Amino acid sequence: MRSMTGYGEKNFGTPGLRAKISIKTLNHRFFDWNYKGTPLGDLENKLRSAAQRKLRRGRVEASLEVTFLDPSGWEVSINEGLFKKILISLERASRRLGREPFISVDNIFRIPQLVELRRKSLSAADAAFLEKRFDETMELVEKERRREGRETAGQIRKHLCLIKRSLKRIAGLAKGQPSLFRQRIENRLKELNSEGALSKERLEEEVASLAQRADIAEEILRLRAHVDSFEKLIREEREEPVGKLLDFLSQEIYREANTINSKSQDIDIIKESLVIKAEVESIRQHVQNLE
Repeated sequence: MRSMTGYGEKNFGTPGLRAKISIKTLNHRFFDWNYKGTPLGDLENKLRSAAQRKLRRGRVEASLEVTFLDPSGWEVSINEGLFKKILISLERASRRLGREPFISVDNIFRIPQLVELRRKSLSAADAAFLEKRFDETMELVEKERRREGRETAGQIRKHLCLIKRSLKRIAGLAKGQPSLFRQRIENRLKELNSEGALSKERLEEEVASLAQRADIAEEILRLRAHVDSFEKLIREEREEPVGKLLDFLSQEIYREANTINSKSQDIDIIKESLVIKAEVESIRQHVQNLE
């Protein structure tokens, strides 16, 4: 099991460049890619594909800050016609003012459309280096997601234990339902001072009718099956994401507990079904953070 939240950051360097790579993953229903930092052209798509091969779900925020140290990787283009006009105008102004013309390099780069500084396309070696280092940073993220996944699984197991305990109590209480209904009918007749007591056959029919309407045997069986499936998915070593499947099972467990709550006339069974519903809500909060 893996969480959808994780973080990894590393610094790398070669004689020609320095790179800081940071990757953060967050909860999301699907795979969602977001890149910021130094523009890398086609390499950005390769990094996206590399992340998607390892992460099935979650928002991925990747940042690459690359500093190129080799001057041969840059191109400088000067608009010579515009520069000539600027120098002529500057010389005229200097003669009128009686001063020597002066313009700094810093001022030259600040003049719009005068100088264009472009980085050449990434070399194959630089692209391969960054792609490999991105994979190494992804390993840190995956390690963090697995660690959080283990912690989440531990929390879920605690809630499942409480659900199983309540389910066991419900199953025990359900066996005593016919006797409870018989006692209620007899007490009700006494309260009404009924002169004509029900025959034994009639009483049995009334008890059977009430028991049938309040029968929760099927719900108990389905609840047990869903809980067993839940525990199996948590125990298994799976590469496939289980978050969506666990969320579905949580909904099914909640639905069965809700049916038991509505059908039962035993206050103790109702209390236990409410415990199950509360535990399922807690489980769903954990599950929604799983890949």
